[in-house]
Amino acid sequence: MNEEEKPSKETLDRWHKDPNNWVWGIFYYNKQDKRILPPKKMAWAGWTVNFANTVSIAIFVLTIIIIISLALFSSK
Repeated sequence: MNEEEKPSKETLDRWHKDPNNWVWGIFYYNKQDKRILPPKKMAWAGWTVNFANTVSIAIFVLTIIIIISLALFSSK
């Protein structure tokens, strides 16, 4: 993505504040937003997954698999 295609700070803020981009108020889903980890609804709380971005979902699933694997195999 080059500089011309990057959304402006105002656009990012508008997307973040738009309740239509938050499923049940907690899951971020915005097909226009190409960021892998956008800020959570309360930005001070960290980042969340953009469930409209396949790369973001893949990273989320991989992280869950790693956590479960570590939990299962570290107990032996």
